[in-house]
This record gives sequence, structure tokens and C-alpha cells, in this order.
Amino acid sequence: MQANHNYFLLAGASLSALASALHIGCIIFGASWYRFFGAGEKMARLAESGSSYPARVTAIVATVLLIWSAYALSGAGVIPKLPLLRVILCAITLVYLLRGFMFFALMPLFPGNSLAFWLWSGAICAVIGVVHLMGIRQAWPLL
Repeated sequence: MQANHNYFLLAGASLSALASALHIGCIIFGASWYRFFGAGEKMARLAESGSSYPARVTAIVATVLLIWSAYALSGAGVIPKLPLLRVILCAITLVYLLRGFMFFALMPLFPGNSLAFWLWSGAICAVIGVVHLMGIRQAWPLL
């Protein structure tokens, strides 16, 4: 593990972990959280009706975000190197950047999500993607 940590990747790891925690909050607190975060009325109503679908989908997203957090921590030198670190960190960064800057392409696939959801989540993903990109650039020789 590195003695000097990569603060961009540490920030990226923290942001992914926070996003995961917020998704877990949606599972715990239900429809009001789905509504607040703009997941769409359909997801909120399914949660209210006791359907397991919103929780299952949200748990998958939360798990992926935690894995992404672990990869950023690995790239930052906080935990040991994970398999395919360079490739996976690049893929994570690409997903965040595409989700951040190309969200309009996804909007037709999820018509129940509010415009506020798309704008806020797009901006947040763009910031996280840029933070990861800066971290990867700094850590590239060590990855």
C-alpha cells in the first residue's frame, strides 16, 4: 500500500460510498425517499405496496457502488490492489462520465424519473467521474 494516498480517488471512494448509503436509505425508509430522490412515482408506489422489486434493484445499485468505492480505495493505496485495478477504475470512471454527461440518452428509458432527478444525478455523476479521472491520472504509474 502507498504511503501517500491519492486524495482524488479517496474522494471518489467516499462519494461512491455515500451514494451507496443513500440507496440503502431508500430501501430502509421506503417510498418517501424514492420520491425525494426522484426515482419515480412507479418505484415509490411499488415500495408502498410492499413489492420487493424497488428494494432488489436498489440493493444491486448500492452493492455496485460499494464495489466501486473499494476499487477507488485500492487505487488510492488505502487497501491492497484489487484484480484488474487499472481497467476497472477506467471503466468506473467512464460509466460515471457517461452517466453524467449523456443522461439525456437514458431519459426515454425511464420516463417516470423527474427532470430534477436527471439534472441532479447527472451533475453528481459528472463530478464523481471527473474526480475519478483526476485520481486515475495522478495514480496511473502505480495502478
